[in-house]
Amino acid sequence: MKTAPFFEDIVGAADPGDATWWTTSDGVRIRLGVWNQDAPMGTVLIFPGRTEYIEKYAPTATVLGTRGYAALVVDWRGQGLSDRDAPDRLLGHVEDFQDYQLDVATMVAAAKEMSLPEPYYLLGHSMGGCIALRALSNGLDVKAVCLTGPMWGINVPPRMRLPAWVLGAVAHQVGKGKTLSPGTNIQTYVLTEPYADNMLTSDRPTYEWLKSQVVAHPELALGGPSLGWLIEGLRECRDLAKLPSPNVPCLTFLGTNERVVRAGAIGKRMAHWPSGRVEMVAKAEHEILFENPETLDRVTDMMCEFFGENT
Repeated sequence: MKTAPFFEDIVGAADPGDATWWTTSDGVRIRLGVWNQDAPMGTVLIFPGRTEYIEKYAPTATVLGTRGYAALVVDWRGQGLSDRDAPDRLLGHVEDFQDYQLDVATMVAAAKEMSLPEPYYLLGHSMGGCIALRALSNGLDVKAVCLTGPMWGINVPPRMRLPAWVLGAVAHQVGKGKTLSPGTNIQTYVLTEPYADNMLTSDRPTYEWLKSQVVAHPELALGGPSLGWLIEGLRECRDLAKLPSPNVPCLTFLGTNERVVRAGAIGKRMAHWPSGRVEMVAKAEHEILFENPETLDRVTDMMCEFFGENT
């Protein structure tokens, strides 16, 4: 365990975290952020979405701390300050979606080595929700899980789904997996898309805050996905859909204006999840934990109450 950079200047009023470097079993260096290590209620393992980084979750960790929970957040391989394998570090790439499970294993081992309080809980967003479902199916031991806009289906337009499968598979096979997916931008979303009609949040101050973070520290930025990431993501969503839901309590939040992931896949999964339920969040976009303060307060209240009910 070695100290890693943590950019306190971009977290605003949130508590600064402690960041450390860890190495996975396949030799990838990943960054972990930890908050409230002596909290009495347990530890929330936070699985961010694609393009995200630990500083972005400082407000979430701060709120969890006020409720008595420690928080451990990961920079997945290929994003944040963790090792990136693509020739252009702005390209979102992973060789195999199962590689993210190596990051999960390292994260859990780190939690134990740092003696973070048990029991463990899980909070996953978007791609983090996809990784979470696989980890839970593999036996990840948590008391309860909360998910926001989990990526159990990628919202590809119907007419483009077959071409996406074919193009992604061919690119992977001929060694062109590290090519930017058509229709995406190599620059990070918040720097290229105006606030109006953005797909992340309905809250303008939050959108400007997210933009200011990657302006201040461009090394955190990540652009569009590679063809390799796309085909791996499509395959993982397909394969996960065949698995039964884990026997762990699950609360999933879904915005009524969700446009990034497939809401239908979420509804289908949660309809058959034992001890699981969906809470629809009115007028919310994809990133529910980065919505307006009223929405955020309501969601975090429900989340912490849910964790508290499952100790």
